Amino acid sequence: MQTASGGGPLAALVTASAAELLAKVARASRDAWPDAAGAAAQAESLRDRARPLADLAARAYEEAINAGGGDYEVGRAYAEAAEPPLRIAAAAADVAALAAVVAQQCDPALRPDAVVAGLLAAGSARAAAELVAVNLTAASNDDRVHRADRLAEEAARTAEEARAARE
Repeated sequence: MQTASGGGPLAALVTASAAELLAKVARASRDAWPDAAGAAAQAESLRDRARPLADLAARAYEEAINAGGGDYEVGRAYAEAAEPPLRIAAAAADVAALAAVVAQQCDPALRPDAVVAGLLAAGSARAAAELVAVNLTAASNDDRVHRADRLAEEAARTAEEARAARE
């Protein structure tokens, strides 16, 4: 069966792009923000953490779709496919948290870009959490589903903090 690349890889790439945008905002704010270089380095680290998760998510999904064997083997493949989106949700929550800091500290002219980065990261966290839940449908009480939801909620909350910084 041929599969589409899936939402997991897209969520990872959007998270990485949001982190890259934060790095650019922080670097451009060096004159007004003494800790801008540190924030840029943190954003670059988050970008580097999120980007490879795109391939990891695509491979895990492909393996789940093509899993053979009985219910146990297929269920295990989908449980393993939930891990990359969970890592994407965690990275996206961290990007959203950094966006709130950057939005509060950066050059005010660049604040909208920091807010957008936070909102994109929050959207990616929510998308990744949805994929965790879908991959663990048979185990809806699985702690990973709850953890992914908490990460997405945290990302949404911190993205709103970033928005509040512009007011």
